[in-house]
Amino acid sequence: MATFKELLPADIKTSRSYLSQLVDVLQEDISGSVSRRKYQQFVTGGLGPGITSSLFQTVYDQDFSLQSANSIFDIAVGLCPTGATVATSQTGVDAAGKETFPSSSLMMREKMDVYRQFAQALLGNNTSVFTAPLDSSNAGDQVDVALFVAFKRLFSRDQIKRETFAVRFYQTASLVYSAPGAGVSNTNVTSELGTAIYTDIGSAASKLSTFGGQVGNVVDSANVSNTVGLLFYDRGVLVLDMKKAISGSQDARGYIDAMTSAGNLFLGGTSTETAGRAAFIPDFVVSASIDNIIDHVAGCRFSSGSQTALTFQNITNINSTLVFCRASADEFNYSSNPTFVDSSNRIVVIDPGQEDVQQTMSYISSVGLYDANDNLLAVAKVSRPIQKTPEKDMTLRVRIDY
Repeated sequence: MATFKELLPADIKTSRSYLSQLVDVLQEDISGSVSRRKYQQFVTGGLGPGITSSLFQTVYDQDFSLQSANSIFDIAVGLCPTGATVATSQTGVDAAGKETFPSSSLMMREKMDVYRQFAQALLGNNTSVFTAPLDSSNAGDQVDVALFVAFKRLFSRDQIKRETFAVRFYQTASLVYSAPGAGVSNTNVTSELGTAIYTDIGSAASKLSTFGGQVGNVVDSANVSNTVGLLFYDRGVLVLDMKKAISGSQDARGYIDAMTSAGNLFLGGTSTETAGRAAFIPDFVVSASIDNIIDHVAGCRFSSGSQTALTFQNITNINSTLVFCRASADEFNYSSNPTFVDSSNRIVVIDPGQEDVQQTMSYISSVGLYDANDNLLAVAKVSRPIQKTPEKDMTLRVRIDY
């Protein structure tokens, strides 16, 4: 049975702290076909078997079909609607105001829509353009081809901690060369050359913010003056400028989905519009589906080994209410439990005959917090009952985290 005491404002304090966790994502988690989930939301008809593709893919920490699998991040690619890659590919605008593109391109409007959606969420306007560094007025800093990595709340928590982010990225694909049409592919083979570490080093000294919250510039650790992207700490989103992050002008050769009788074509092969001159940017990002591009990035640019692909520390904000439950020397020494007294209403003592001598005591086992209407809101349990006597002044601190 309980006894009650009213809490005063001085008995209640609030505090704020944070907890950091290290997140480490392996290359094989990103490149693996069973740990990367696709969503076939784009479907074509017409010539050949048609093309299906996702608008984004989700990377898991294990086989995504398992109930214990946790989704780590979503990955998508977008093209700036006003950028050079779209401008050089666009053939016009139809009567309905819809952009038109040549037959060698694929999913151009979808790639532009992905860019607009992230611009709306992170910059506050779907017509805004990402620049790296942030707010740069240099035309060369406009993020024309963007790789978006959106971390799940389970891993990014309340925000990503500044200057803890790093990603291992391969700037070149396989350097193996063959004559056009020979069938050698470098769109899915990682080169051992051109490995770069991109990090947000220096972001603590230059704190930036925008509509999407706190932002840091992502730079090449070997050349910190080369800004390759942005990291939105509060939203947990990485935006990489693919023109800076990879060797975009490198020759691209490999099979991609296409509207042909076979359902694919060899990019850079003979009898194609890009015969002998296809590059990753703009040819590959224009001609390939979003699934093709993400497959390439996941398997080639992040690689498929057992090394760490990216790492960071997250921050979980912990808001606490501290309630100090005070019991002075003459309080809470009695219990309202019926077994505390005998049939004569005298305190039950350990040694018979000592009713007028033995000191009264109680054992505190729980603390209940009630509102003004006597509704029980929370219960705190002590690890073991605590003896309370008239010789003890006691304070129990109850901490409520949320």
